[in-house]
Amino acid sequence: MTKHLGGAVIPTGFDVPVEPLRRAAHYTGEPGCIAEARAFAAHFLEQLRTEWCAIADRRADGELLLLVSELVTNADRHSNGPYILELEGTDSAVTVCVYDSSSALPRRFPRNPERVGRHGMEIVYALASEVSAERVPVGKMVRARFELTR
Repeated sequence: MTKHLGGAVIPTGFDVPVEPLRRAAHYTGEPGCIAEARAFAAHFLEQLRTEWCAIADRRADGELLLLVSELVTNADRHSNGPYILELEGTDSAVTVCVYDSSSALPRRFPRNPERVGRHGMEIVYALASEVSAERVPVGKMVRARFELTR
């Protein structure tokens, strides 16, 4: 990018593509891991605001942490082993990926306010703009894209 001021050409130094902010954390499934994952996501969002000048609306903090909680809770409940939380962010969105050792893909149950439990993926779909799940060599990966502003 180049700015023109009164005929002079001044390079701004922003011509280089910028990589998204990426962070990952590994969890064993010990008690407290879900709270640690939420704290990790909160720190990531703050870092995204600072380093990327990302602007997130008021709901973003709570809803991103809820999204991370649901995905990490699912990994904790349905896998026999450690899981990985990956966050990738830009100035407009955060992609949350959770890898775990279970090859069973998550199921989204029909909306039913009388059902006790099994609302996790319903919540994920309500919060995310895109959701996908796929098997990987070590189990599965669930990905959700979260928009910072609506």
